[in-house]
Amino acid sequence: MPLIPRREDDDREPVQLAALADGSISDDRRAEVEAQIAASPELAARYAEQQRAVALTRAAAAETEAPHDLRVRVDSRRRAPASRVRVAIGAVAVAAVAVAIGIAVFGGSPGQQFDADLSATGLVPGASGSATLTKTDSGWRIKLDASGLPRLDGGRFYQAWLKNAAGTLIPIGTFNEGQNVTLWAGVSPVDFSTISVTRERADGDQASSGQRVLVGKVDTSG
Repeated sequence: MPLIPRREDDDREPVQLAALADGSISDDRRAEVEAQIAASPELAARYAEQQRAVALTRAAAAETEAPHDLRVRVDSRRRAPASRVRVAIGAVAVAAVAVAIGIAVFGGSPGQQFDADLSATGLVPGASGSATLTKTDSGWRIKLDASGLPRLDGGRFYQAWLKNAAGTLIPIGTFNEGQNVTLWAGVSPVDFSTISVTRERADGDQASSGQRVLVGKVDTSG
């Protein structure tokens, strides 16, 4: 059955070309139709159009095989492992940054220690003291032992301070006697490296009295 140029009342040619394009043509007709297409540029052009039409039809059918929401869920599950890996990497990066910031802000990692020797001033010439500053998660724990300081009571007490190079004072605790005193600081002795003790009175004034009885420098070199 030759593929002749189509007449207005002849629909065999498109059917045969479409059947060849979508693979439904019978085996005994395939070779003959292919030979006629090869011999006719016009039929070859029409066959190419049929192939494009079949491709578009199949693509459209594939797009409608599953509801859009279902395809989205499937695609998200396919991507999930990679997403989890990215999240895990992101968490590690955040943790590393947090450690770096903690070291920079607080001046060290938990367990780090510094020492300080405190000398007397003219107000209490016979006094002396020492302090050990230990980094914890809560801040800097400061163990102070001082001798030669008379006990203060009745609204009078000792106040310990840390001071930086700019002269900013940070109060770190009060006590009555100098033995086995525990103080706390929320600033790093790397930045606030001068430690001092003053005599104070409960008079509502939170500023330092300036009456220093002990003063020393925190050794942060080691």
